[in-house]
Amino acid sequence: MEVKVVDITGKETGKVINLSPSVFGITPNDHAIYLDVKQYLANQRQGTHKSKQRNEISGSTRKLHKQKGTGGSRKGSIKSPVFRGGGRIFGPQPRDYSFKLNKKLKALARMSALSYKAIENNLVVVDDFSFEAPKTKNYLSFVNNLNFANSKTLLVMSEQNKNVYLASRNLPKAKVITASELSTYVLLNSSKLLLTTSAVKIIEESFAK
Repeated sequence: MEVKVVDITGKETGKVINLSPSVFGITPNDHAIYLDVKQYLANQRQGTHKSKQRNEISGSTRKLHKQKGTGGSRKGSIKSPVFRGGGRIFGPQPRDYSFKLNKKLKALARMSALSYKAIENNLVVVDDFSFEAPKTKNYLSFVNNLNFANSKTLLVMSEQNKNVYLASRNLPKAKVITASELSTYVLLNSSKLLLTTSAVKIIEESFAK
């Protein structure tokens, strides 16, 4: 799959890059994507939710009234869940929501997400670049040159670039990551994918292992 390379001004550089069909041209597996996104979201959960059961409530343990003869129901403790302020029945307890996925399945999910971007023409390859200063207007003009000002963009670079990252940080619809940080959720959470030429090589090499 051939893609024309553009520069930060949005103009074609005359270069063409061949995207590997085994990474960017596979038949997407929706179930693999679902599992990988589900795991990502599950891993974000702290799992620190907690409610008190009746054995953890502070209060008197005296019997409220005698067992028989009152004409009312039997009440053994003020901590009972039927009373206001009592313990909660089957309430949430701290737990770990994370679960395991095989490496091959996670790789399949990421390749499926990349293929979706390529199939839908939402993938742009940009020549490697950097900013002299971390100014938001520089990144904003870069996105405007690509006509993606109103789109949610994800820029993937080969390595960390402080100026580019800081320039994009204040833009709510822009996100900058490195190729090693690429995940299925982040890919699908953006409408336009921007890859630098060096990032493409790293991505293809990582899936070739």
